[in-house]
Amino acid sequence: MFSKVAINNRAAVARRIIRTLRDLGVKSVILCSEADLGLPYVQEADERVILGPASAADSYLNHDRVLAAVKSCGADALHPGYGFLAEDAAFAQKLRAAGVTFIGPRPELLAVFGDKVQTQKEMAARGLPINRASELLTGTLEERLAVASEVGFPLLVKPAGGGGGIGMIPVLGPDKLAAALATAASQAQRGFGRDQLYVERLLENPRHVEFQVVADGQAGFHLFERDCSIQRRRQKILEEAGAPCLPRAELTRLAELSAQVLATLGYDHVGTVETLYQAQAGFVFLEVNPRLQVEHAVTEEITGYDLVETQLRLASGSRLPALPVPPTEPVGHAVEARIYAEDSQRFLPSPGTLKVFRPPQGPGIRVETGYAEGAKVTPYYDPMVAQVIARGRQRDEALDLLSQALGQFEIEGIKTNLVFLRQMLNYPPFRAGNPHTGLTDQLLREPSYRALWEK
Repeated sequence: MFSKVAINNRAAVARRIIRTLRDLGVKSVILCSEADLGLPYVQEADERVILGPASAADSYLNHDRVLAAVKSCGADALHPGYGFLAEDAAFAQKLRAAGVTFIGPRPELLAVFGDKVQTQKEMAARGLPINRASELLTGTLEERLAVASEVGFPLLVKPAGGGGGIGMIPVLGPDKLAAALATAASQAQRGFGRDQLYVERLLENPRHVEFQVVADGQAGFHLFERDCSIQRRRQKILEEAGAPCLPRAELTRLAELSAQVLATLGYDHVGTVETLYQAQAGFVFLEVNPRLQVEHAVTEEITGYDLVETQLRLASGSRLPALPVPPTEPVGHAVEARIYAEDSQRFLPSPGTLKVFRPPQGPGIRVETGYAEGAKVTPYYDPMVAQVIARGRQRDEALDLLSQALGQFEIEGIKTNLVFLRQMLNYPPFRAGNPHTGLTDQLLREPSYRALWEK
């Protein structure tokens, strides 16, 4: 195991990693921007190093500053958290050259999974069902339009690198395609440093189902699935494990296939195979996320498996025989809500000072946050301020528990999405086990929901 680990992430992510390192007897070093220096999680680490100004480009995403910080504190490994540089192959290679362990997959694997078109080819060759999609769009505008149109409408324009919904634009007909390509290329260049695009058939209102995999470069296993269909702006806000009202035999088959495919590729870390499901199309592969995801907590709750500790042990050289044996069946049901500093109408950020911040407590409730009362939520980063996770013996029990917990969450000083989350948890289509990616817009159109803002 490592002696000292630097953490290049923030808030709830960093606090969770600090806690796990402390349990393992490993020193932690928080790398943070000037804007985050006052947040409580920073003080919980054994050491802290300021990376630079508030801008992520000048701090968390700056290769040179992060490398210099790691060297200055003498850390022998770096944990990139669940974002920022977690999927950056070039950065992982720089760490390797500097003799520092990157707590994540090998740079070569990050390079493969960073190219969505190449990943789709790899998955298709190994038996995973694939959506109809194009190659990378190249050539003149007319040539790119022709290739995209061959895929068929409606379609989705997507960056070949990156994720998080950035640069993903649905196109219902050919008259909007040229403008969508231009917009997506611009967003991809700003977000990921490359403007390469491809298109795939748009599945309207599918379910988003992902499979948690652990592999050591030779073998792998799965920890069942999560349903992450409730989203806004193509970003997840409610996740649950397992996926309701889907055939268990098919879920198990895909989970086992996902673990097998990653193992044959030599995958050597914790990762997620993401799929979309539509009744007419069945399951189709979406992408591989070669890192731990925010929603991993619901998997931990139904399996008892510590995924952050697993990351650390794999990166330090452990292999599957030395890890805990995965469970053969999930226990109960878990659901997670992401609490954002944003309004519940337009989902626009709402920075400010947390004048009151009192998370819920009680049996079956888990809260992950890097904030506390009096802390400032700045406009510089993702506005998530907490995750609240509830576990019950059955789905209805978990949903009831989470709804009650969110009603007890006291937050003042900022707007939040708490009202939306509670409305969704009690929305009949969601309660019935029929979540899909269009359900957020459906709820927002409900007269009863609109009436909340007209009082």
